[in-house]
Amino acid sequence: MKIARFTNDLLSIPEDEPLANAPERPGAMRPVVALRIETSDGIEGIGLTFYGGALSRALHEAVDALTTLIIGDDPLRPEAIAAKLRAAAGGCEPGGIFTLAAAAIDLALWDIKGKHAGLPIWKLLGGARATVPTYASGALRRGLTHDQAATAAARLKASGFTEMKMQLALPGNPTVTDEITRARAIRAAIGPDIRLMCDINQRWRPEQAIDIGRRIEDVGLFWLEDVTAADDFAGIARINDALATPIAGGEYLWGVTPHRHAIEARAVDYVMIDLVRAGGVTPWLKIAGMADAFNLPVVSHVIPEFHCQLIGAIPNGLTVEYMPWMLKLFTATPSVAGGAITLPEAAGWGLTFDQAALEHFRLA
Repeated sequence: MKIARFTNDLLSIPEDEPLANAPERPGAMRPVVALRIETSDGIEGIGLTFYGGALSRALHEAVDALTTLIIGDDPLRPEAIAAKLRAAAGGCEPGGIFTLAAAAIDLALWDIKGKHAGLPIWKLLGGARATVPTYASGALRRGLTHDQAATAAARLKASGFTEMKMQLALPGNPTVTDEITRARAIRAAIGPDIRLMCDINQRWRPEQAIDIGRRIEDVGLFWLEDVTAADDFAGIARINDALATPIAGGEYLWGVTPHRHAIEARAVDYVMIDLVRAGGVTPWLKIAGMADAFNLPVVSHVIPEFHCQLIGAIPNGLTVEYMPWMLKLFTATPSVAGGAITLPEAAGWGLTFDQAALEHFRLA
């Protein structure tokens, strides 16, 4: 079996928020690159990538260029293909457009591998559990008012989510009181039993994180996420040492090595891996294994339709971020009920691109 051909689409999809119907930026769009790789045996593997922003056309072209290089190669050898792509790229990895492009290819190769084996990815990679916890994300964003955020949180609870994530580091020039008020308003709206996470998106300095983090410890956050600059491992470790609230981080890290630095610095309690910034499934698994060796749980970042299978495969998978950015691109996605995702039994990712959606969202 060889890689025979591929199709690569640049899309623009709505940046809506269906979970609580409270979008932060109504009408905003998100660029996505959707890849399909077909083998000589007629197996099609799918992958996607994003984070290109204004460089999304360049990302689309990078996916084209790299996938062209592997025509005729064995799709069941993702490590060999990854090495070939790194060599061809002339040392421009481990971050940026190369890694984003390589991720789409790697996702498609693992889809082919699963379909060839007749197994879903979660069983192919270990099969630790058939259902995984998930938390609602993307609805409780910092651009909402306190009342809007509290209303959205109550809607998430009513819909059956038992875990959800809010954001602090509010826009403008918020006071410490503003930040505390937001956290307490959401906790009041959902009660004491819901797991409530909080994302800072690197917007606090270490001393802010320690100060505000201590003041909101009574809110009972399950974790504080990306509390300061993602590569300030010493600063994050200082925050972690100062707070009772666990610290999550890793979504902004590229490839494998920075995760080692974060883990060795004891900066994080929960290792968050972004499948696209990691470079695909192949490096994702290496990061997850490293976290397991340090007795640390792994949590995912976005694209739950892919990540649920990886979190379900590994022994230290904790929970899946349910941020439904891309769900409209597929004919069907794994079901969510009672705060959990039931993993698919179909081979590979168990996903099929919706052709009508691709045509509708395709950029010229």
